[in-house]
Amino acid sequence: MSLQDSTVIEPSEPETRRNPFLEALGERVRTLRSRKGMTRRAVAVAADVSERHLANLEYGTGNVSVLVLLQVASALQCSLAELLGDVTTTSPEWLLIRELLGQRSEADLRRARVQLVELFGEGGNALERKNRIALIGLRGAGKTALGQRLADDMGFPFIELSREIEQFAGCQISEIHNLYGANAYRRYERRALEEAIQIYPEVVIATPGGLVSDSANFNLLLSNCTSVWLQADPSDHMGRVAAQGDMRPMAASREAMEDLKRILEGRAAFYSKADMAINTSGRSEDQAFELLRTSVRQHLQRPD
Repeated sequence: MSLQDSTVIEPSEPETRRNPFLEALGERVRTLRSRKGMTRRAVAVAADVSERHLANLEYGTGNVSVLVLLQVASALQCSLAELLGDVTTTSPEWLLIRELLGQRSEADLRRARVQLVELFGEGGNALERKNRIALIGLRGAGKTALGQRLADDMGFPFIELSREIEQFAGCQISEIHNLYGANAYRRYERRALEEAIQIYPEVVIATPGGLVSDSANFNLLLSNCTSVWLQADPSDHMGRVAAQGDMRPMAASREAMEDLKRILEGRAAFYSKADMAINTSGRSEDQAFELLRTSVRQHLQRPD
């Protein structure tokens, strides 16, 4: 799927009228769109707005009424999020928690998340979590080939979550998106992941590349599986997918490599939350498998 539209829509407002806040807002929209691997056209349809309106927003020339909200937030000495009323403003406890976490480092936030999982019992059985191996990463990283070999080596079942999603839906993944939309796909994805967790105390799971884009589904995976990020250079991702005869999600793009790099950049921070990372670039399949096998077995032998 291309992140660039076939016809580039230039901003309708002159460059001199851009505002730094609107430019930053537009960049966040583009980053989120890249992370989801969606074209501007797809986002415009899902949001029921014109492509030109969305393009203006991404170029930093969106609806200037947002500036009014920023001015009001500044006058009230509160964040824009608080003015708009996101979930962290719905109660005093949320506000207090947000204040405690607001200036923490990424490492501190990770420790807080892990402790919250333990506090609320979301992680399930610790031994089962260790023995459920979930491989994450973009298409072409080797999740299916290496995952099947790892499962055979460990004597575990192997699940390709995309195939499970298709069985639940009764159609191919592309048809799920076309007929029912991204939200329906995420529901099927969660159902398939929940069932795998419930049925298999020992398993190797190859996950769809975009699973990390849904925080609820990714949290479920992190809490119940040992996660492994299979990394690769963008050129290796592209070459391997092409060798499989499948150019998704970059099928119609004239700038496919740039699209892929942007998707990887948008998701890398989430992939990095995995328990371990294995770089498969510059290695044969046998070499990559030996590195994966050794790393997983060492991780499983560590005390909790």
